Amino acid sequence: MIFGMHDGVLFHLGPIPVDHLIVTQWVIIALLGTIAYFATRDMQVIPRGLQNAFEMIINWSNEFFTQLMDKPHVAKKWAPLLTTFFLFILLSNYSGLLPGSATIDGFQPPTSNWNVTMTLALITFFAVWVAGFSEKGLGHFKHFISPNPLMLPLNLLEEIAHPLSLTVRLFGNIFGEEMVIAFLLFMVPFVVPTAIMGLSLLLGTIQALVFTILSASYIAAVTGEGH
Repeated sequence: MIFGMHDGVLFHLGPIPVDHLIVTQWVIIALLGTIAYFATRDMQVIPRGLQNAFEMIINWSNEFFTQLMDKPHVAKKWAPLLTTFFLFILLSNYSGLLPGSATIDGFQPPTSNWNVTMTLALITFFAVWVAGFSEKGLGHFKHFISPNPLMLPLNLLEEIAHPLSLTVRLFGNIFGEEMVIAFLLFMVPFVVPTAIMGLSLLLGTIQALVFTILSASYIAAVTGEGH
């Protein structure tokens, strides 16, 4: 059954409603998957073209996360997830720069919806636990009473605050940016929105980096020697 754009639901897969944000995410995932496929389907010893660009991204991410984490093997293990975070959030943020994205239903970037940012934050939350148990086993629980058992309530609160902070920070920044662009489009069509498009490109990159770096720092904290 097809619904009008006004309610946000485009169609149903059985009992499951599919809205424009889900479709946008499917498109982004398909785009990333297609690029990865064509970049790796016929790999050469001397990379060129798409393979060369893809390898540059992988090499950069490995070096970048190795600098953020104490243990190189942990950085190498989690770099694929963290790099995927960055690319997905970056493309999600940039999807809001499409013509009419701030005013036409169906073009809002997925990261301007808190359900999407919360899902990404929960993935980070569980990744932190998996990383902690992988490195330290049951010793992972020791950080809840570090540096002494009296810190248990605060450490538990911090554990909850991490995904909440990631959710609100990314959602608030992207949603706020979309509202500003929508307001400017209404007040001064074409002139001011075009001028701030470059700033939006920069902010979209920064927000993707911030989310990724914070996720990496949380993983580094539970796997480091000092934790």
